Amino acid sequence: MGDSGLILGVSGLRGIVGESLTPEVAVRYAAVVGTWLQEQVGDREPHVLVARDGRIGGESTYTAAISGLLATGCRVCRLGVAMTPTVGMQCDYLGADAALIITASHNPQEWNGIKILIRRAGWGDADIDGRRVEQTISDACAPDAATAEVIVTRYREGTIGWWAGDEINDSTVDNDVEDPHCLRVISACERVVGSDEGYFWSGFEELLKPTVVIDSVNCSGGLISQLFFEDTPCRAIHIHGENTGRFPHTPEPTKENLSGAGGLCDAVPGLKADVGFAQDPDADRLAVVDELGGYIGEEYTLVLCAVAIMEGRKTNGGGGDGRPAFVVNLSTSRMIDDVAKHYGAEVVRTAVGEANVVEAMKRLKQEGRDVVLGGEGNGGVIWPEVTYVRDSLSGMALVLSLMAMTGKTVGELVKLIDSMGPGGNGYCIVKEKASLASKADAVPVVEHLARVYGGMAGCRVDLQDGIRVDWDEKGVWAHVRASNTEPIMRVIVEAPTEAVARETVAAVNSEIGKVRG
Repeated sequence: MGDSGLILGVSGLRGIVGESLTPEVAVRYAAVVGTWLQEQVGDREPHVLVARDGRIGGESTYTAAISGLLATGCRVCRLGVAMTPTVGMQCDYLGADAALIITASHNPQEWNGIKILIRRAGWGDADIDGRRVEQTISDACAPDAATAEVIVTRYREGTIGWWAGDEINDSTVDNDVEDPHCLRVISACERVVGSDEGYFWSGFEELLKPTVVIDSVNCSGGLISQLFFEDTPCRAIHIHGENTGRFPHTPEPTKENLSGAGGLCDAVPGLKADVGFAQDPDADRLAVVDELGGYIGEEYTLVLCAVAIMEGRKTNGGGGDGRPAFVVNLSTSRMIDDVAKHYGAEVVRTAVGEANVVEAMKRLKQEGRDVVLGGEGNGGVIWPEVTYVRDSLSGMALVLSLMAMTGKTVGELVKLIDSMGPGGNGYCIVKEKASLASKADAVPVVEHLARVYGGMAGCRVDLQDGIRVDWDEKGVWAHVRASNTEPIMRVIVEAPTEAVARETVAAVNSEIGKVRG
């Protein structure tokens, strides 16, 4: 698996445009999806939405994917440039069967890809892949691992059912996708975290019209973010909000990429703003910058949103029966565990990948559990009140609502969360990575680490995805796994201090070295 290789997996397809990702690849992949959908929905034409993240050059892959779907009998609706969560919400809103989004998420400019969303609720009460399907308000989401594997296998085998020319439909266009998403987020906030009067924005009067700075990397988050704040008390200022498709910096919303001259970390204090928000190209991830221009880290995004919902519940009541639950992956910070403990909630962990988190959320909901929120520590917030897709718009609304409810700045909220952790002084995460020829090369590493730590006193081992080791009494954990989206192996360690985190990383790497040489 080289850097220019085509990456196929639970997250869809990614490759370098003109090398591993060509129009031919996009047509074939979309046609495989179209053929599979035709088999699932039965005696009708599957309804599929197609959108793209707006990065330059994406029109070619977008058009090719539409061709592949049309040629396999699908009814296709073109959405143009749209956020991935907007497409998920629109899939529910229009009752579509699926959606394809042309995006490589946070990958650099030369990359692109295809994400899949599936909405099984529209398939009625028939058993689909052995599971009973029921209609839900929010349903569209990334395919589960088993479905993704079927699609990958069929792509490699070339399993496609082409339709005759006189049976192929023309595509339609829908350019009104932003309003429904904005309205659903505001409606969810009014129900869950709104004021006593039930109006979401009324709580912002105490903040004296906060100033918000947004960096959308000139991609899909630009238009909808502007629209969302248009009729609010907030003063929203966009940097890199044009839909040019040209990234002003490396698009992943990390500290390094937001800290350059004139970047978001400069802009927030320079404009005397209250908070800064950074989206990735398809706007399913959100990073937060505090009022002083400090990058607080993507791990805090999910936690701030969780606190917002729980504080809203305290004020307004509501919620399901039983103990509230947050669903996150194994690589997500233990901050969510400490927040859950503070509010009497629990944390359910899954393998890494949005689809795995959503699958667990839906399963728990079907069991009657009170699933509050899900997500990942990369700034991905999955709020089932809105959509089962990671959603930066929901993240922005929840963070702002927490500021309004508490009257605290982002910096003060971070200190509050840090005080809940082991030692009360915050958390330190160290992330490292090593090249990997194939995911199979990670297997002996995981097996070795399981032997080492499985029998060690005070260790708790989880083998759902690679290996996660928790030293609960020390407040330390480590996760080692092969990436789903890049040809690398990740080593993630969190501890109360950087010194302990570095020491743990060194110990884990030492054991890995015994296998890899």
